[in-house]
Amino acid sequence: MPRSLALAAAALLALPAVAVAGPPWVSIELPANPLDRTSRGAYLLVHSFHHERAITMNIVGRAEGLVNGKRTSIPLAFRETSRGAVFALDQSWPKEGAWLLVITTGAVNGKGGATALVGVGPDGEVRSIKVPNRRQGEWTIPTDPTAQEIESQLKTLAGMDDKDGVNLAFLPLVLVPLGVVAFRRR
Repeated sequence: MPRSLALAAAALLALPAVAVAGPPWVSIELPANPLDRTSRGAYLLVHSFHHERAITMNIVGRAEGLVNGKRTSIPLAFRETSRGAVFALDQSWPKEGAWLLVITTGAVNGKGGATALVGVGPDGEVRSIKVPNRRQGEWTIPTDPTAQEIESQLKTLAGMDDKDGVNLAFLPLVLVPLGVVAFRRR
């Protein structure tokens, strides 16, 4: 094989690697379309992207929960929908407690993917969606969430922000009546 032909073949083989270089992205859609039989009943939908193109990638996830003060972790299962690169997630975690859904697409050996952190409050409603990222020049690059970031968001969802597990969400209910009593005694 002539040298120029070998170089051309090597360049063509390198093109797919260049075409998929760069980070993935993840996007969350809710509510799911009840008119699409493949997404009907889903809690939410997950979209996977490479740059601006929707592309099917591996999706993994877990539900990190705080139920009655106890931490728990449950693996999530995704199902395909009628749309390419869109996966449905049915609720497989208990209705009690606060939950942080950690959903990752495009990771290789558990690293380098794009992760969506979906906060589910004790009422079962989505309270937040965050994709941890950093700026690199003009690009937004997804970053892996830290265990501390996950723990902090979960405690915030549960209304707890101290290490002893005291639920501070009820603090105004206690302080306001005490303030009224103190004000009346003056």
